[in-house]
Amino acid sequence: MSWVKENCVSFFQLFCIKVVKSGRIPQHIAFIMDGNRRFAKKNSVKTSVGHHKGFDKLSETLKWCLDLGVPEVTVYAFSIENFKRSDEEVSALMDLARDKFKRLLDEIDLINEWGVRLHIAGRLSLLPDDLRSLVSQAMLATKHNNILQLNIAYAYTGRDEISRAASHIIDGVQNNELTADDIDENLVSQTLDLGEAELLVRTSGEVRLSDFMLWQVSRTVLYFSDVLWPEFTIWNLLAAIIHFQRHAPPLLPEIENSRSKQEFLDKLENKRWKNLQSLVSY
Repeated sequence: MSWVKENCVSFFQLFCIKVVKSGRIPQHIAFIMDGNRRFAKKNSVKTSVGHHKGFDKLSETLKWCLDLGVPEVTVYAFSIENFKRSDEEVSALMDLARDKFKRLLDEIDLINEWGVRLHIAGRLSLLPDDLRSLVSQAMLATKHNNILQLNIAYAYTGRDEISRAASHIIDGVQNNELTADDIDENLVSQTLDLGEAELLVRTSGEVRLSDFMLWQVSRTVLYFSDVLWPEFTIWNLLAAIIHFQRHAPPLLPEIENSRSKQEFLDKLENKRWKNLQSLVSY
């Protein structure tokens, strides 16, 4: 299935989307896509089939978010802890990722037409070399798109993300790019892989964060659904957004960076892009 599934909403569903859009729409929605394995067990199919169904649901969800005007979506696809699963399941998940990133590159014109920018958050060094190369190509190929940013947390945990951000900041101080006075919550937030989410949705009935976006959710509206991720529907998403509209905190003013902070962040961003360029040559 394509990364963005077309024609997946009815006229009535589009009408309901427009009604919900009359209220405040979250600018960043995060999903913990839980329940693929339980879906497979429930339907007496292989676990790999459940994961494939989970990706199909992601492609539908991206189209719904585009219709809603959500500019940023983050999905928790693969935790560092998932490497502890059986070799068979980990291998199947890596093969699934290879297949889907190859598909994305094959349909890059359509992805660019939709304006979807891809960002992979996580410790990429843990991935196989060929998958790292595919991931890097996908990010570089969609770098200039600006309608919807899709962040995929892969080989990721929140604690690892925070530790890597701390390491970058320490390097900045040691290289005289930052001073101790520059270090504050805002700098840490901007050094992380992922930005703050306004709404976090977890499926399958679990009510924990599982080491996902731990720094970023201090003001996030949480929505837990009993539905398994492959069975998630537009109605579940609209219910989550209505829940957000009822409970969303007021917006905070943006904080302007000092010159030294912004130069540090710009250098860090440029370093990340150069690293991706080097990985493509695999």
